[in-house]
Amino acid sequence: MLIATRGIVFRTIKYSESSIIADIYTEARGLQSYYINGIRSEKAKLKAGLFQPMSLLEIVAYAREDKSLNRIREARLTYAYQSIPFDVRKGAIVLFMAEVVRKTIREIEPNPELFAFLMDTLLFLDQTQERFYNVHLWFLVRLSGYLGFLPGGDFLPESPCFNLKEGAFCSRQPSDPWILEEEPSSLLYRLLEQDCPLAQTIPLTRSQRQHLLNQILEYYRLHMDHLPDIQSHTILHEIF
Repeated sequence: MLIATRGIVFRTIKYSESSIIADIYTEARGLQSYYINGIRSEKAKLKAGLFQPMSLLEIVAYAREDKSLNRIREARLTYAYQSIPFDVRKGAIVLFMAEVVRKTIREIEPNPELFAFLMDTLLFLDQTQERFYNVHLWFLVRLSGYLGFLPGGDFLPESPCFNLKEGAFCSRQPSDPWILEEEPSSLLYRLLEQDCPLAQTIPLTRSQRQHLLNQILEYYRLHMDHLPDIQSHTILHEIF
């Protein structure tokens, strides 16, 4: 059986001298792995450049239920990035996002809302000409909801802190090592409540942005079993 679907490339790995295996998050079937034969040869019908991390594709692929590795018959770009390949800051955010999604999204069932969230975030980042330095923070906070551990509660005078382990805003508990102080808790809540464009207007210093990123990643580690270390955030620290 053949299916036609949009997809977002999470990663590719080399397979033999001229072939690759691509992990693609598809709109129709969730996360799928595809074997693409001879893609690095001169006569290849599909070009390796199509399968860069977070490329947005339209694919026609075989879909056999008895196989965990199927083949792609056709592929083309759904959207060609206009600014991400030429802006080192946007490129760093995309590489970070690519690492996060390939280490956290595991479902092989379709999730149209998650697919739309990923695509919309990438399109915003590529198309915006305004500030975008908080995209990765907003992305992490909102992605947690699709993964099943969206922060709960409200930032209020009686609950001005966020408990990383409990996943909710709470009263002050100075002796608890998982409690975020009031300032980063307030910033976390603003990221949670605002849409992506408005979240970019939140004023953050370099140290605030770095601290909040580290704490959100710790939140992920607390709520996802066997989560591999996220490495590319160190690049973001350097760039921002």
